[in-house]
Amino acid sequence: MITIQSKWRYLFMFLGIQLVVMALLSREGYQKRVTYFIRIFRKPDSSGGGITQGCNNTSGPDGLAGSRAGVGADVYANLSLLARVQTGSKDMPFCPKTSPLIGGPIHVHFPSGLTFAEVQRKNPLVVRGGRYRPPDCEAQHRTAIIIPHRNREHHLKFLLYYLHPFLQRQQLNYGIYVIHQAGNYTFNRAKLMNVGFREAMREEDWDCLFFHDVDLIPEDDRNTYVCDSQPKHAAIAMDKFGYKLPYKMYFGGVSALSPLHYLKMNGFPNNYWGWGGEDDDIGIRVSLGGMYIKRPSLKVGRYKMIKHKLDKGNDVNPRRFNMLAKTRQTWKLDGMNTAEYEVLMRDYLPLYTNISVNIGMEAGLHATQLSNTPAKTPAKPPVKLSTKVPAKPPVKPKQDQPKSQHH
Repeated sequence: MITIQSKWRYLFMFLGIQLVVMALLSREGYQKRVTYFIRIFRKPDSSGGGITQGCNNTSGPDGLAGSRAGVGADVYANLSLLARVQTGSKDMPFCPKTSPLIGGPIHVHFPSGLTFAEVQRKNPLVVRGGRYRPPDCEAQHRTAIIIPHRNREHHLKFLLYYLHPFLQRQQLNYGIYVIHQAGNYTFNRAKLMNVGFREAMREEDWDCLFFHDVDLIPEDDRNTYVCDSQPKHAAIAMDKFGYKLPYKMYFGGVSALSPLHYLKMNGFPNNYWGWGGEDDDIGIRVSLGGMYIKRPSLKVGRYKMIKHKLDKGNDVNPRRFNMLAKTRQTWKLDGMNTAEYEVLMRDYLPLYTNISVNIGMEAGLHATQLSNTPAKTPAKPPVKLSTKVPAKPPVKPKQDQPKSQHH
């Protein structure tokens, strides 16, 4: 016979089980925990399955990038086959809407001893100036990559190692522009992006421009580098933020604009000297320009950051919050229509186009010329961005290579 004490014991056990189940169901990671336990008891798949279009498909049962579980495809998988394709056909078909070379998650690591020469060797179809066109079909998209830069060659080397094959797998017609801030004055990322937009559009009528931090490596090639109907924020899930969006209006790291988007928001602010604030200002400009931010899913828009300390000459901007509070009053007065700069050097290197510029200082462009005059200053007037973007015919890159890799 069941005693009263036994009944209470069973009742407490039942309530305890109910509480545990409710707690699990209420937690955001419940499904991930279930998947984890399933993986423990599931036998590893050694049949070679999960291969799509010759690329390793490393997505787990939950669809998350394989890099989270410590696996992922080699970003160069099968690209060597492209070198055997006969080029030069005048009547090539258009590339498919979805590239058959896309494989999903990418294994990102940072090999020691990597050199620019090694990156160049692994990308034989990239030509002078960092330009590429698919050899077997006509690309449906033309994308320029703009990288603000100063003294970050070590990071640039790793970014190019991954970015070139990443873009080739998407069958894009693309070019990579590194906009290098000359001199030692405080770094100004947003103004360099204004320069990058103008100088890239001078060379070709790009239909999309990606503004890309030098220390962020994409981890999934389903995160396509093409523009949407609205401004795109591609770096939605960075490892430094736990692969989550830090806040709703965040627009930093990697973002994409069409020329029309750029014009609607008057480009980027020129007055954010130092670290912080410009990303949020740009996000506000998107809204003020009558647009909204589009993003890929957290599963796809994943990036790994190359760890580093805060750069010299890029100290935290103490005025950033006061400046952000005035964006609604200043966005039409400060942007692409007021940016002044001087192009000091343009080098068409094997892996990218390097554009070194003098962007002045807070006191103005000519203040820099008085206090920090470069060794060789071109005898050209400062370039001022206008609201009309010149669109030149596409320039077909030449196959000759420069003498050496410039840093």
